[in-house]
Amino acid sequence: MKRSSWRFLWKSEDIRNKLLITLLLLAVYRLAANIPVPGVDRALAAQLTQQTGAAGNLIGLLDLLSGGAVSHFSILAMGVYPYITAQIILQLLQPVIPSLERMMKDDPREGRKWMEKWTMILTIPMALLSAIGQINIFNSQLGGSILTNWGFTGANLLPTVTAVIAMLAGTMFGIWIGQLISEFGLRNQGLSLIIFAGIVSRLPASFTQMVTTKEPWWIFVLVIVLLVAIIFAIVYVTAGRRNVPVMFPGRRIGNRMSMPVRSNLPLMVNMAGMIPIIFAQSFLTFPVILSSFFLASKSAGVKNVANWFQTAFGQGTWWYPLMLFILVVLFAYFYTDVLFSQQNYGDNLKKQGAQIPGVVRGKPTQDYLTRVQRRITLPGAFFLGFLTVVPSLLGAVLPVQQSSLSLLQASGLLIVAGTVREVVNLIETELRMHGYDDHLIA
Repeated sequence: MKRSSWRFLWKSEDIRNKLLITLLLLAVYRLAANIPVPGVDRALAAQLTQQTGAAGNLIGLLDLLSGGAVSHFSILAMGVYPYITAQIILQLLQPVIPSLERMMKDDPREGRKWMEKWTMILTIPMALLSAIGQINIFNSQLGGSILTNWGFTGANLLPTVTAVIAMLAGTMFGIWIGQLISEFGLRNQGLSLIIFAGIVSRLPASFTQMVTTKEPWWIFVLVIVLLVAIIFAIVYVTAGRRNVPVMFPGRRIGNRMSMPVRSNLPLMVNMAGMIPIIFAQSFLTFPVILSSFFLASKSAGVKNVANWFQTAFGQGTWWYPLMLFILVVLFAYFYTDVLFSQQNYGDNLKKQGAQIPGVVRGKPTQDYLTRVQRRITLPGAFFLGFLTVVPSLLGAVLPVQQSSLSLLQASGLLIVAGTVREVVNLIETELRMHGYDDHLIA
């Protein structure tokens, strides 16, 4: 019987060191997630996870994605999401700004350096805005200031600036840890593993919370069954491909010409991954964050408008799942189009002399592949949309608290399933590179 090459995982010194470095850096990150923001009112912060309704749903989602940092109001309460948001914004600007698009095509290496530089620069204002908005939202929901000295006037100015800078520093620290993991640990998996570790660390607390809420036993069984089914569906859809046949020209070997090679170009059903979900949730959360700046206004009219935005875009409204579903589908199409146009398959295949049977090389090939990609994106986009609103739909039809359904959050499950899949593929690649191939080892 053929044995798996995974038994050599710990014998390879290089792979073992990468795994140990990754685990050590993740442990450092999780320790830092318990450092509170300076001046936090611990008694008031403890009430964050006890909120109900729209506020409770929003805080529960933020707490899940931050790995419990929100419930402790840690310096890592924002996680690395300001960096991810900045990265998405710059990617979406490429087709809008022709000079940026040309730079990415003409000199991809310099383009990547430019993107990395400006992503870090844009992360700073995004993190500052998120920190202030997050504190304002918590203050409005708790009915008091989560920081003992909050305000940009008088004696509160210095403590407030200190708290905001501490949250900014926490985000930058998380990004730095992620970059160290990508460089010295598992390659290009730093930020994914940072988010993955936070979500997984919340699983025991989520199970405990479900038990302590004294839900009926069949609710617990139903959630576990749905959890397994959703993870299976995520893996199945993520692995979905449409293979487009491509003919590569033969090569001259001495005086002979080899036969043309028939291959396939795999197009992904879910090319956008979890980005449409994050973008849709950020789009709906932005009015809540923006209106939080006006909740303390002395003008009754301004305050009423701010309260309306807090309620209208809160997760407890009946039309929030509908908006979220529509936005996820639209962003899935939009982001897939952006990513697919950046691949420029038409020109790349033309340079290689390859051709799709029956399709002219160059722009017609790109147009044909774009049409195919858009068709197969339809089931992937609807799957993402449905997956996102599953907790809301179950909360509406079942006698269960929304907090008990936190395990079924689509963004968290997509991150967990996707990260595990990528890590497994990466480790298998590393094993093959070091000569531990299960096809060669008997």
